Amino acid sequence: MINELSLVTTSIKKAEHKHRLDKIIKGIFLFITLVCASIIVVVTVFIIYKGVLPFIKKYTESGDTGTASLSYFFSGLRFQNGFDDQTGKFLYGVGYLIVNTLFINVVAALISVPTSILTALFIARIAPKPLAKIMQAGIDLLAAIPSVIYGVFGIGVIVPVVKTIARNVFNISSASGISLISGALILALMSIPTMISLSVTSLKTVNEEMIKGSLALGASKTQTNFKICLKSAKSGIFAGIILGFGRALGEATAISMVSGSPTYGITSSIFDPTVTLTSQMLLSLGEAVPDSLNYDVRFSAGICLMAIIIITNVILNDVKDHISSVEKKPLLITRFGLFLKGLLSKISSFSLKAIANVEHR
Repeated sequence: MINELSLVTTSIKKAEHKHRLDKIIKGIFLFITLVCASIIVVVTVFIIYKGVLPFIKKYTESGDTGTASLSYFFSGLRFQNGFDDQTGKFLYGVGYLIVNTLFINVVAALISVPTSILTALFIARIAPKPLAKIMQAGIDLLAAIPSVIYGVFGIGVIVPVVKTIARNVFNISSASGISLISGALILALMSIPTMISLSVTSLKTVNEEMIKGSLALGASKTQTNFKICLKSAKSGIFAGIILGFGRALGEATAISMVSGSPTYGITSSIFDPTVTLTSQMLLSLGEAVPDSLNYDVRFSAGICLMAIIIITNVILNDVKDHISSVEKKPLLITRFGLFLKGLLSKISSFSLKAIANVEHR
């Protein structure tokens, strides 16, 4: 009886010890999570605070005093266009940088997305296992290469190739190779490993019964790969595209090395030099005096970059949900249009009722 009681007591103590240990571990995890979340919040708040200052705080540069022009900031075609005596505002513009950033990333996406999907399909479903393992290892190594190495590779290999193609194929004698297409190729190379890794993981999780059923019904391997495997893995593939696009949007070093740094204007040709939000924020940053307008306005550009990344992620996630949902969930823009239509209909109905009541009286 005493032995049984001691065993019960020992079991209770062990259970209490495990319970306390679980609480401690949960507390540690909660603390780490809060620290990580707080870092994101602090960084975001700091960037927003510093980015708003140029439009509300007066700065003195070269004997002129004033704030930055908000209208020119979004519409200007030159990052630093001096001081406007009529309005009393400094002219710093990022409108053309936003257009250039979107242009170069769209070109990069046109290269990287199909390449990544087809490569992932080959690794996951077509290539022999030994070859697939070698290719997967190579993809993982590409993901670990620093961006400056991509930039050096771009200068030594991609830029001369682009220059040769522009002059010999398109007869553009002024092409130097330092261009938008060179930057797009670098961005594609940098985002492809992320897209491929997530796409391969998603393709490997496709239900084998569905694949066997497709083959049993007479579909070829190619038809099965494209109509069954890719469709079943589309959610993971879109996740890879979103992450790859995010990395491309935030790249600065490699872009600055291969795309040039024109001082103004929207880039209209893929063989012309270009400058993006990230590369402009990086250019001459060391020469900018802290707390000066030239320094703080770069945080304003950072807000624009954050907004572009958020909007892009929302759009891509919305497309992913639309494609992945069984009921074909309407796109966000479609839902917003239907909401506006319903709101306008209610306003119109309310107005008609109000007019009828007035006439009745």
